[in-house]
Amino acid sequence: MSFSSLVTAQATSTAPVPTGVPIQGDYDGPLRPRVHYSPPKGFMNDPNGLFKDVNGTWHLYYQYNPTDVVAGNQHWGHATSPDLYTWTNQPIALFPPNSTSGVFSGSIVIDPENTSGFFPNTTSGVVAIYTLNTPEKQVQEIAYSFDDGHTFTPYSGNPVLDVGSNQFRDPKVIRYGDKWVMVIAFASEYVIGIYTSPDLKNWTHASNISHIGFLGVQYECPNLVQLPIRDGSNSTTTEKGWVLTISINPGAPLGGSITQYFPGEFDGTHFVPHDGATRLSNFGKDDYAGQFFYNESVSIGWASNWEYTNLVPTANEGWRSSMTLPRENYLIDTGVRGWELVQEIYDIQPILSDQLSSSDNLVNTTSQVDFGNSTSVYFDMNITFPADVTFSTYASINFIFSTQSSNEQFKGGYILTGSTPYTIWVDRGNTNGFDHPLFTDKFSASQLKPAERIQGIIDRSLFEVYVDNGSVVGTVDVYPTEPFTSLSIGTGDLPEGSIVSLQVWGLKDTWA
Repeated sequence: MSFSSLVTAQATSTAPVPTGVPIQGDYDGPLRPRVHYSPPKGFMNDPNGLFKDVNGTWHLYYQYNPTDVVAGNQHWGHATSPDLYTWTNQPIALFPPNSTSGVFSGSIVIDPENTSGFFPNTTSGVVAIYTLNTPEKQVQEIAYSFDDGHTFTPYSGNPVLDVGSNQFRDPKVIRYGDKWVMVIAFASEYVIGIYTSPDLKNWTHASNISHIGFLGVQYECPNLVQLPIRDGSNSTTTEKGWVLTISINPGAPLGGSITQYFPGEFDGTHFVPHDGATRLSNFGKDDYAGQFFYNESVSIGWASNWEYTNLVPTANEGWRSSMTLPRENYLIDTGVRGWELVQEIYDIQPILSDQLSSSDNLVNTTSQVDFGNSTSVYFDMNITFPADVTFSTYASINFIFSTQSSNEQFKGGYILTGSTPYTIWVDRGNTNGFDHPLFTDKFSASQLKPAERIQGIIDRSLFEVYVDNGSVVGTVDVYPTEPFTSLSIGTGDLPEGSIVSLQVWGLKDTWA
């Protein structure tokens, strides 16, 4: 949560906030995503408190201003889902205690052993750990829930962690052995602190990680997570590896905000990266402050950027900001490049609707796909090249989403020219719904080997591309003045012996 962006807005939000009932929203606007979560109304940013309850329901909380379409007046919004795509808005979960404070980012844990002492009669007690931002400082508080995270009672002994700083926020708590472990940002000092606790109430400083990766202006929203490791055949092994993520804002290489990650070793008190590399989770500009669900390898990020999020045109529909698709994460050892994070699209089968196109032979030809009744579309291209392949200067894969009458286009593709590197690219420059000097239009990322699979989702005002099952991920907001209605996708100048198959699906309207 970017502190500097909230100072003014937090003090100016005075409208009453509904309590005990879900906020109602209009999900019919032409820019409203159908499968990416967006708030019913108002402004949303960082995902918070992600967890799956004992009944298998997924819970998404988020930084939420329910009274305006700019950042500020921070509460925890709340939604639940059986599949991470079909969401039900719930009443606001956490409220600031007064008009000059805000409930900033944090996390949730389940306390089956009642280490906190809050739950003598249940094994499904839920505890939220979050930053309370006041004009004087930022402190860490906890609140507990007996009803699977729908309502919370603040702990009477709050705050549970106060170091006297106004730049100390975004606690992410995990279970390690017989203790709780927190990672938290000393935002302006470029330090991630590690704390431990036996009971979620009493915290002891264990170590710091400082000045790693891109520094930007502030560190925010750290995660420490243990993930599965897959081998070269994409099979899950019995091993697991640790990853630390740190979000920075502003100061990302492309401008504004971004998330970086560091594979490494963790022993319960100290984290040590495997190498000195800085790795970004996304080559686009609109994926920030991602959080992992408690005790899961699934994550969701905030699909926006602090450089322009308070200005984007969805405010005309009464809301701002979406979340990324849910992602299943794991680690692979790439050899000379070291350990890398792979972010697969979480099981998309529940939201596939009509099949719009299918081809087993899309070599050096183009398929024209009409969206029909669909407003959100998913494509899945699988590619096989001959062994020891040599590419011509013009070898490429290309896709174009087009509007019907305004001549707007969102373009992308994959360049195979000659030799390495092989490059995925996207271009949102030919859409006319939003103009801002920092709304960069072109993005790309390169690979050492040619792609074997490219998946893409256009969801009205948001596009995501996943290369090689999420080895490379790009997320970009896109704002046409009218809906996209068609897709042109094909390949050109591929070598003899290439095999390209394509499936295109409409996606269900999860808000219908």
